[in-house]
Amino acid sequence: MPNSPSQNGRPRSMVIKKAHSVIPAHLVAEAISTLQGLDLRWSGPITPSEMQYVKQYVFAKYPQYCSGLVEDGEKIDLDDLSINEESSENETMTDDKRKSPRTVGSRECFSSPSSIATSLSDIENTQLEPSRLRDILTRKTSFQGNFISIPEIQAQNRALKHCGLSDEEYLVLFMPNYKDAMMLIGESYPFFRGNYYLTVVTEESDYIREFATRRESKVISAPETWLDLRIKGSQLSQNFRRKCKHSPKGLFSYPADVNGTRFSMHWISEAHRNSWHVLLDATGLVFGEGQERLPLALHRPDFVLCTLDNTHAQPSKIICLLVRRTSFDTSSCSA
Repeated sequence: MPNSPSQNGRPRSMVIKKAHSVIPAHLVAEAISTLQGLDLRWSGPITPSEMQYVKQYVFAKYPQYCSGLVEDGEKIDLDDLSINEESSENETMTDDKRKSPRTVGSRECFSSPSSIATSLSDIENTQLEPSRLRDILTRKTSFQGNFISIPEIQAQNRALKHCGLSDEEYLVLFMPNYKDAMMLIGESYPFFRGNYYLTVVTEESDYIREFATRRESKVISAPETWLDLRIKGSQLSQNFRRKCKHSPKGLFSYPADVNGTRFSMHWISEAHRNSWHVLLDATGLVFGEGQERLPLALHRPDFVLCTLDNTHAQPSKIICLLVRRTSFDTSSCSA
């Protein structure tokens, strides 16, 4: 966790100019409450160094109060990037004891969704089963005791901006690497006998299919050629329409880009219309300055994996997992 302003000064990744905007009292209280050792019952007065932190926090999270006073193009130092869930996870498990099909006991089970009509509204109203991912999201959406560093806010905003999504609909998790992100999704998704995992992700990169196989979900591996919209009556569309007594039918995952070949976002909407959850793997596109954005606002996949360019700091790339709030019943909470 980053040190308080009295210890560290302002974050290295930001350049702050003197502001003339008046910061509302409730935002001052919100910023102060994120400091270690203080809670929501805090009341003033505050020290000059604490006020400096308040300005940095508010200008990063609420740009409307800085009127462009925070300069763009800053680097993000991951040493300052705070994610509450990682410290909690480290208390209970190490990397080599992660929940995976090889380590989970035989008594682990997931309840099946009720059999309902297949429609887009089903997907909109269906929430995923409780899981470690949902626990993480619950902690992130519970404001009390949740420290959000300024570099983290900036990285979240960049990830959402490049995907064309809003923080009202999506939460952003920072992952150590691609494998951990995929395993977290595989661990969290309610695979069971009777539903499907339809994947266009290459087998060596797909760490989800092992979870689906372990829970006796039917795994359908599809080649990248199925993503070609020029093929009439494609096999991918046929698989979306396959009969299933459960709704949603399962999880569909596919890459946004493979070796420079960009695939259509149309598949997200078609999968949703046929009652599938969707994971879009956009890690093949590194989002940096001047990079093209993904037009996801109209399609809204349930999961998005993406990579942020962080060339002026270490690590040079940041793996982000974007999770649609409604899939985990977190829409009523604030990030």
